[in-house]
Amino acid sequence: MQLIVGLGNIGEKYKKTRHNFGFLLADKLHENYNFGQWQAKFDGEISKGVIADFECLILKPHTFMNLSGQAIIKAMAFYKIKPQQIIVLHDDIDIELGRIKYKIAGGNGGHNGLKSIDKMIGKNYQRLRLGVGRSKNENIDSASHVLGNFSNEELREVDKINQKISSDFQLLLDGDANEFLNKFYIS
Repeated sequence: MQLIVGLGNIGEKYKKTRHNFGFLLADKLHENYNFGQWQAKFDGEISKGVIADFECLILKPHTFMNLSGQAIIKAMAFYKIKPQQIIVLHDDIDIELGRIKYKIAGGNGGHNGLKSIDKMIGKNYQRLRLGVGRSKNENIDSASHVLGNFSNEELREVDKINQKISSDFQLLLDGDANEFLNKFYIS
C-alpha cells in the first residue's frame, strides 16, 4: 500500500493558493484514477484506489500546513505504512512554475508542512516538489507569496502540470523516478 499525501490548507480562501498545489494534484490523481469517495478520517480526507495495480491511499490533511505530520502519522499507524511508502506532494518556491523535482529524504527548505512531517515520521519519505517560484515583487515575503492565489493563467499551467504528472504517476510507484522525470520534461 502506498500513501500519497497532498499538502495544503483547508478552506475556500486557500483553495487556489500556491501552498495548495499538493491538494490540487491529489484531486487530479483522485479524479483520473477513479478513487473512491473522500472520507473524513485521520484529521483529513482520505480515499482508496488503484494506480496501475498499486493499491493506494490519497490523504489531504485538514490540520493546516504546519501540522500536516499529525494526520500522516495517524494514517500510517492505522494502515501500517512505512515512511518509504509515502509520497508527499508539495509546493516549492525554490523551483519555478512548470518545473518539478523528486527526492527521497533531505532538508525541508523552510517548508512548514515538511517540518511537521519530519518531526513526526523522520525524513525518509518521498517528495514530489511542485514549483511555484518566488515572487518577482521583492516587497512580498515568501509566506505571503505562497498564500497568494495563482493567477488564472498560472492555474491553467498548474492543470497541465497535474495532468502530465497524473498520466505517468505509476512510474513513481514503480520506483522509476528518473523515467518519470524524463517523461515529464520530454512530453
